[in-house]
Amino acid sequence: MKITLLNYGQFDRNLLNKVAESVEKEFHSEVIIRDEYADLSTFFDSSRKQYNGNKLLGFIENKPGQGDEKFIGLFNVDIFIPILTYIYGQAYLNGKSAIASSHRLSNERYGMVKDEKLFLERLIKETHHELGHCFGLLHCHSPGCVMQSSTYVEDIDQKSGHFCESCRKHLHSSSL
Repeated sequence: MKITLLNYGQFDRNLLNKVAESVEKEFHSEVIIRDEYADLSTFFDSSRKQYNGNKLLGFIENKPGQGDEKFIGLFNVDIFIPILTYIYGQAYLNGKSAIASSHRLSNERYGMVKDEKLFLERLIKETHHELGHCFGLLHCHSPGCVMQSSTYVEDIDQKSGHFCESCRKHLHSSSL
């Protein structure tokens, strides 16, 4: 199993390496990083002043892959789906594709002091969460499980970056 992190957010290589290392440990999979470029203007909804998550996810889904390879596009734009004001990420359940955005993960967005460590933790949790959906995991109600749903950034902070026992069993019984 290979997981590819697609860097569309022009993220620092050190940050991407830390995310990749965490994904490797959590999923016991080979992880590669690819720097990508795309004209995101086609995904921009001018009435909402945000980027359409469904369209971004479809764009990632169309990436050519091999076998059971999974892709997650990492962005730094404000994303939404029609039924929600904003989202941190999205994935196809049991699919090959996911997206995550760092746009709403930094403290500065909320008028607080910059905290690079907390920003990295949030990005890792969101990456693990969305990839979990790719491997068939649903939202979980176990306290601290990374598969808990996150409506607010504080929800991300309250969960761990790891899967609970039940989710881990399901994950390892899948094609990992």
